[in-house]
Parts: sequence; C-alpha cells; structure tokens
Amino acid sequence: MNRINKKLKENKKLLSIYFTAGYPNLEDTTTIIQNLEQSGVDMIEVGLPFSDPLADGPTIQASSTQALKNGMTTNLLFEQLKEIRNTVNIPLLIMGYFNPILQYGVEDFCKKCNEVGIDGLIIPDLPVDVYNEQYKATFEKHGLINVFLITPQTSLERINFIDSISNGFIYMVSSASVTGSQSGFGKEQTNYFKRIADMNLNNPQIVGFGISNNETFKQATQHTKGAIIGSAFIKHLSNEGVNRIDSFVKSIRL
Repeated sequence: MNRINKKLKENKKLLSIYFTAGYPNLEDTTTIIQNLEQSGVDMIEVGLPFSDPLADGPTIQASSTQALKNGMTTNLLFEQLKEIRNTVNIPLLIMGYFNPILQYGVEDFCKKCNEVGIDGLIIPDLPVDVYNEQYKATFEKHGLINVFLITPQTSLERINFIDSISNGFIYMVSSASVTGSQSGFGKEQTNYFKRIADMNLNNPQIVGFGISNNETFKQATQHTKGAIIGSAFIKHLSNEGVNRIDSFVKSIRL
C-alpha cells in the first residue's frame, strides 16, 4: 500500500508541510525533510521550483526564485533525494508545475520518483481530463498517487469526477486566491469545508492555502482529514533557518 494511503488511515488530523527544494540554501532539502519528520509532521510536499508559479503567493514565489538562483534543477532534486528513504518513512510528494515534468519526460519523471521513494505528485496546472486520458496509466504503473485541487468554485460535477479518478486525497484550496497565510477563516470558507464534507466523497480532503497557526489548523481540520502549511513555514525558514523546525511544528500542534 502507498505510504499516503497508510497515513490517511491513521485516526488523527494530519499535518502536511510544503517547502521549496533548494531553499533557503541549495543543500538544505534533505535536512528539512529529516527535521520535519523528527518534529512529528505527517506528510511533506517538496516544491519543485519553477520560473512562473501561477498559483503561488509572493512568499512561495520568492523562495522558488531563490532556489532557482541557488541552482536547483529537477535532476539535482532527484540526486538529493536518492537516499532519503534510508532515513525518512513518512509520505513524500513532489508539488510542481507540469512544464518541467514535460521537459524531463513524463515517463522518466514518474520512474525516477518511484526509484527515490516519492509517493505522489501535485501538479496544479495539469488538467484532470488530460491526466485521466493521457497520463493516469503511467502514474499508476510507477505507484504514484496524483492529487487534484478543488476550490469553492469547483462544480459538483467536477468534484465528483475528480473523486472518481483519485486514489489518495483531494487537495481543498480554501479560497480561489493564491497561496499565503491569513488570520482565520470566515463563514464562507467554513461553510465550504462543511459542504464538501457532507458530500461523503470516497477520498478524504486535506485543506491548503491560508493555514499558518494553531487556530487556522483547527478550523481547517474541523470537517477534513488534515491541513497543509506552506507560506508560513517558508517564512519560518527564512527567519530561523533549518535548525528550529520543531518549534514551528509544535506551535501548530499545541
């Protein structure tokens, strides 16, 4: 069974952390992953930096730009991750845009993910129809779960279709805007979380965008399986470096 599916079966609210590979420094990737696992995080999304990250807010965009300046590439990321499964057991996903994956070669990319122990992919700009028709078989052949995003504006028909071709979790974007932390969720967003929960989908939902502290983590997970934190963690890395990750995780899981 895929590590993501095993984790989703655990009787707890899951905390997933996103960070950009190669940030703050080029060689920080594996250290951050190891420190996150030791701090009690449930899943990790490793961001593959891209020059035009449309869905990302200014914090993640800046980290992506810096990572590229540092010299991060797809090949280097795989090189950095080649022995990660000697020390890390929790699910690892790569989150990135489709262009670098297409340039690398979809089959080769999926094969390499399998070799280094990646469990899933999140590709915000890969249309669900295109995935289903052209790439689903390739992903599944290499044991990869592909995670799709939904927003408050996603139609019921589209949500049900995504649910029907998914085999892990659904990434619930808390709003229609770009990533970034906020002070709390309003009634419109909490109603959205409940509305999707009431659909009783086959795949559990994990909320991303706007989660930055214990309060927003609790709000986001009231009706869902877990929450993803990205921008707030990258700000922490910018301010504190890679050695105080445990204090950040503890502040979320008070």
